[in-house]
Amino acid sequence: MTTALFQPITLGNLTFPNRIAVAPMCQYSADDGSATDWHLHHWMNLAMSGAGMVTVEMTDVERRGRISHGCLGLYSEANEAAAKRALDAAKRVATPGTKFGTQLAHAGRKASNRRPWEGGGPLQPREDPWPVVSASAIPYDSGWQTPHALTDDEVLETIQHFADAAKRAERAGFDFIELHGAHGYLIFQFLSPLSNQRKDRWGGALENRMRFAVETAKAVRKAAPALMLGARLSVKDWVDGGFEVEEAIEVAKALKTEGVAYICCSSGGNSPLQKLPSGAGYQVHLAEAVRKGAGIPTRAVGLIADPQFANTIIAEGRADMVALARAFLADPRWGWRAAATFGEEIHPAPQLARSVTTMQHWMKAAG
Repeated sequence: MTTALFQPITLGNLTFPNRIAVAPMCQYSADDGSATDWHLHHWMNLAMSGAGMVTVEMTDVERRGRISHGCLGLYSEANEAAAKRALDAAKRVATPGTKFGTQLAHAGRKASNRRPWEGGGPLQPREDPWPVVSASAIPYDSGWQTPHALTDDEVLETIQHFADAAKRAERAGFDFIELHGAHGYLIFQFLSPLSNQRKDRWGGALENRMRFAVETAKAVRKAAPALMLGARLSVKDWVDGGFEVEEAIEVAKALKTEGVAYICCSSGGNSPLQKLPSGAGYQVHLAEAVRKGAGIPTRAVGLIADPQFANTIIAEGRADMVALARAFLADPRWGWRAAATFGEEIHPAPQLARSVTTMQHWMKAAG
């Protein structure tokens, strides 16, 4: 009998060969939003990882929406051509059935930062910073830029940027789009009362705070109807007075109505005052709550690295998929390792086939 982790799943119009997803991971290695040779290598590596779902990194819909100078984008024809080049290469070597998606996003008030290995934090005057925007003129933290609060017309323009990027994603050859409504970036800045103190139709009650997310989903669906659409949400702010699970469930219901096929359930990232728990699978209960409350498939993420634990999450019905990030950076064949753990078939590229027995031997010895 097929292990729960390796049962296929259909989301929207796509069927994935297993329940393993590569979570989107910023690489901070783009050239004015365009994928480089680093992405060519990285995406090809992930294509052979054994994961059925590969979501490439946060991909910004306009230049000022980038976290850093090195962030990936789909705001130009050059970006689109570079993404197609890397994606075509990844698809040529991919495990059969693997599907690729891009995570469309806008960093909002968390834009104009240094790369992590350059120290992080806001770019200084000599580092070519740019003005940032948000739902309200509230900086992320002391020492950070005070963002320009988007006007009604500017909000609509930003939604159009998401739609335009969705068209580029479709032309580049992606199979699905994931909207980034987590980690304190622009969509979540509208959702959270900590960062949204507007008095117009985009702020106040949850119905208004979720309007930007819902209208963005609607615009993306219209722009690229052939692509399956998912979303990532921070289900909880982990700050008193912030966004809570009950609100996330209502947002998930509204997104489901607009054709969103799954919710990847993350948390935090919107305030330096957050008090995040730690430990393996610390966010799984959030995926479980949204799955039950909204009746939508969910993807659990957050310090999930052990194949047995990942399988248990699926087998117990706590989430429909599991997403891993750092685990795939540390072990680009994590999907193989999970398959060997449960005696499932591994589907390598022909050039790598001779290594399958080695992986099986390693996992047998570890067990």
